[in-house]
Amino acid sequence: MYWVLDILAGLAVLAAAAVFLRYRHLFDDPAARRVRSVAGDVGAERILAVFAHPDDEQLINGLLISARTEGAYLAMVTATPGDAGTQSPVVCRQSELGIIRKAEALKNGFALGIDDQEVWDYPDGGVPDIPVEELVARVADAIKRYRPDLVVAFWPASGATGHKDHMRMGLVAEQAIERLRAGGGAAPRFVAYPLIPRRSLLKLGRRTGKFVAENQPLPTHSTPGNTASKVRGWQIHAAQANYVAKAYKMPTRLLYMIWDKEFYAVRDLETGTWKS
Repeated sequence: MYWVLDILAGLAVLAAAAVFLRYRHLFDDPAARRVRSVAGDVGAERILAVFAHPDDEQLINGLLISARTEGAYLAMVTATPGDAGTQSPVVCRQSELGIIRKAEALKNGFALGIDDQEVWDYPDGGVPDIPVEELVARVADAIKRYRPDLVVAFWPASGATGHKDHMRMGLVAEQAIERLRAGGGAAPRFVAYPLIPRRSLLKLGRRTGKFVAENQPLPTHSTPGNTASKVRGWQIHAAQANYVAKAYKMPTRLLYMIWDKEFYAVRDLETGTWKS
């Protein structure tokens, strides 16, 4: 009788391994060149991330931590306090969510080693309603203050997730950089766009995933994603702690054991080409 249980246990292990490998395939992309550090690969010593919401930085933990380990300076701008988010789980009164999520963003930024951080007060979900000129001017001012040689921002046509705030902040970052370059001011040489693996978008993302997959560039780089920091980050972002577990229908730690790489399209603004 015991041998039957051993066989069943062995089959269960094999089945679990097969599922793990199947999902791992979805979260990989052979088009990307493997690097230990995106910042190190392009020689960046100062990095500015430009995002829309608290927790957007969860997409780039690996890039930030590897750059910090190499001694790079890190700064981040978040345009909104995330006040319109859906709490998962509920941790506060909805009217106070922006206060809580701003604090979570600052706390996670500190945990990631970010040197300077700003969380602005634009309305969550309302960034496209803000005059573009106002946003471009503020991002350009941040670039002049922080003097990055690498900016990390959303790809404007897809925003990594299809969120309109993401797309608008990606557009704003590009226009701010173009303005500085045209005016002869201090401007970054490189822009890195964080991407979600195309196969996972097409398989798991439904209509929005298809839109994002069809409107984002191919990745040029992949780097280790730092599972421990991503799990810790969602614990810090307590109002969104269950977000990825619900979205991907698996425990957060398991998700990041499978999705253990970050993918970027990196553009060299001096040569006008993708950095390969």
